[in-house]
Amino acid sequence: MTERPQQYRFHQGDRVLPFSAEEYEDRIEGLRDVMDLHGLDAVVLTSMQNIAYYSGFLYCSFGRPYGLVVTKDQSVTISAGIDAAQPWRRSHGDNITYTDWQRDNYWRAIASVVGTGKHVGCEADHLTLLQSEKLNHFLQPKRGMDIAPATMEQRMRKSQAELDLIRHGAGVADVGGYAIREAVKEGLREIDIAMAGRDAMELEIAKRFPDAEYRDTWVWFQSGINTDGAHNPVTSRLLKRGDILSLNTFPMISGYYTALERTMFVKEVDPASLRIWEANVAAHEYGMSLLKPGVSCAEVTAKINDFLEERQLLQYRTFGYGHSFGVLSHYYGREAGLELREDIDTVLEPGMVISMEPMLTIPEGQPGAGGYREHDILFITEDGNEDITKYPYGPETNVVG
Repeated sequence: MTERPQQYRFHQGDRVLPFSAEEYEDRIEGLRDVMDLHGLDAVVLTSMQNIAYYSGFLYCSFGRPYGLVVTKDQSVTISAGIDAAQPWRRSHGDNITYTDWQRDNYWRAIASVVGTGKHVGCEADHLTLLQSEKLNHFLQPKRGMDIAPATMEQRMRKSQAELDLIRHGAGVADVGGYAIREAVKEGLREIDIAMAGRDAMELEIAKRFPDAEYRDTWVWFQSGINTDGAHNPVTSRLLKRGDILSLNTFPMISGYYTALERTMFVKEVDPASLRIWEANVAAHEYGMSLLKPGVSCAEVTAKINDFLEERQLLQYRTFGYGHSFGVLSHYYGREAGLELREDIDTVLEPGMVISMEPMLTIPEGQPGAGGYREHDILFITEDGNEDITKYPYGPETNVVG
């Protein structure tokens, strides 16, 4: 009878990564500095964002666990047999494939690298209760530590290579925005417009990154009442003259999400809506002027709050005014320490990337009903910021159709 192993190495094909080997080594060395500071022998990473950040591999779980184990001298991704050699081709460092012939071979593969009785870091915000129990059973750590906050801190500060990729992403988002602007027509469905923007972005990504994997680029194109929430999915609602629209393009490049978001109207905008729109544009411009080194997220938030309060609009604000960018998507990743909210005291530094995206939602039945949102991505520089979003905002450009 054929012996069925618990794990094996399946390495074939040429390795293709979004960044250089030196870039990943720098990131891992930063993680090892954290390990040294806290006396950790190994770190077991399980989230999509951290595995992608430190190895380049963005996994597709489909109900299976994945991991990256970093020790003082090893970096090893742990992947399921269903993916064959693709995880090795798309990751920096070593790769072990675990089999499903026996339950918990995933944890046996991790234990083969970590050993038992060690000081181990893990992501407490990602491990389920069940997987935490398995970690304790198979690794029997002498001491555990939540490494997630430290990895988030590291991801918030971008390398030049990351800034270059994010700049490309913003350019691709602009391409999607112009495609949507051209596609908007009275009587078409939201889905028709969304597909035009998505197709344009995917083709642009393939042109700029011919060796990448193409996945997860999407558009949320909302109209009428569907603009009331920032993350409302696309529907088949038909566009009508005078409708408020929300254009949202989201290109995904090697795990890095970028975004363009704009308020639009179909052919005409009524006076009440124009007043709200112009006020939100003014808040957007004011907010961008505040983003500079040495200012905290909470301070920026308080000033925009005052700006909207003076115009009796603060009660229509729906969420924070911006967030970090990097290894991020609508289903993984979050650098929660860099969000423009009242409860975030992080001080902006050069090399950080953050959006400005004020949104006002006026309820149905009131003049100017709908959701108004503008969104630009900004690099924090030594003396201020650089806005890398180029698609224009405001009524002069975005009354369309």
